[in-house]
Amino acid sequence: MSARSGLPLGFAEALDLPLSVDLRTAARAFCICPATAYKLIRLGTFPCPVLRVGGRYRIPTAYLLRTLGIEERPIYAVPLEDSSGPEHRLDHNDPYASEACE
Repeated sequence: MSARSGLPLGFAEALDLPLSVDLRTAARAFCICPATAYKLIRLGTFPCPVLRVGGRYRIPTAYLLRTLGIEERPIYAVPLEDSSGPEHRLDHNDPYASEACE
């Protein structure tokens, strides 16, 4: 196996990232090995801004997503193909809920 740390970062996983990520996670997002990520930082050519916190590198998730071309987070947390939309989640014991649908 190569020096890459795991599989590339998926779209859903990218949207669940915390406020900032470590360099290994950012490297996964760009599909590069951590050694290459460190080299790019040393050369000043890493694809997005990098913060040095103590002896570690942190990458703000907002910059990471923007560099990957993900400008905004989706509004809905459920997949679009999921049939559990609002009409399927009505509380049938609520007398006001049935009036709104009629």
